[in-house]
Amino acid sequence: MISRAAAAAVLLVSLVNPASSMAQVEDPYRPWAQVLAKYVDGRGRVDFHGAAADPAELKSFLDYLARVSPRSADASFAGKDSKIAYFVNAYNALAMFNVIDSGFPDRLGAVQRFVFFGVKRFSVGGERMSLYTLENDLIRPLGDERVHFALNCMSVSCPRLPQEPFRAEHLNQTLDAKAREFFAEPRNLQIVPKRKRVRVSSILKFYHDDFLKKAPTLIAYVNKYRSPPIPQDYEVEFIDYDWTVNDQHGERSEHASR
Repeated sequence: MISRAAAAAVLLVSLVNPASSMAQVEDPYRPWAQVLAKYVDGRGRVDFHGAAADPAELKSFLDYLARVSPRSADASFAGKDSKIAYFVNAYNALAMFNVIDSGFPDRLGAVQRFVFFGVKRFSVGGERMSLYTLENDLIRPLGDERVHFALNCMSVSCPRLPQEPFRAEHLNQTLDAKAREFFAEPRNLQIVPKRKRVRVSSILKFYHDDFLKKAPTLIAYVNKYRSPPIPQDYEVEFIDYDWTVNDQHGERSEHASR
């Protein structure tokens, strides 16, 4: 296994020259598809060291993101689904790179989260922005709350990272499937009938307003994507978010305190 510093250096050096053949690539998501297929397992965990040691595809996709976005080339992104697919793929790829560039942290504590999401800047369509800005200023205003089941900040409690990119052609079906997958996992939804209580992922707390634009209550929202329905009179509790980095080589804890 290569050292943290060496792995980050390999990928950083490869990003110095933004010129690439992406302009000639018919499918701009092909490099990202290769990264996901090679370095993400069936549980959505990432081999960050492997991706860092073999940076060509990730570099190629990040080069593309740096040059092109729905804001810099709106005509190339027809319809909202095309924009959402681009931005979700961009967020996930930049978050993966951010873990590598940050030296493979085991966990994102409070200070690390501030830097990871708010301080570090990345190139997206010729603009420099943080992951926080990308999510809150570009993705959430598009109005599809299901993106919260697709965006992955590379932490254990994030939705499962898929092994293929999001694509505009079947985005609606994909996001519906991601929502159902999310609520089917006990780490995200736990029902306690004897106590008339339901415990849900803190993602529903973090983005409470987004979900309540689509349903009168959080329970009503959850019931859209699972059956049998949870009774509306159940009390809602939130599962602590586990900020452990979702590394294939790390230990996965289901419920760590924030």
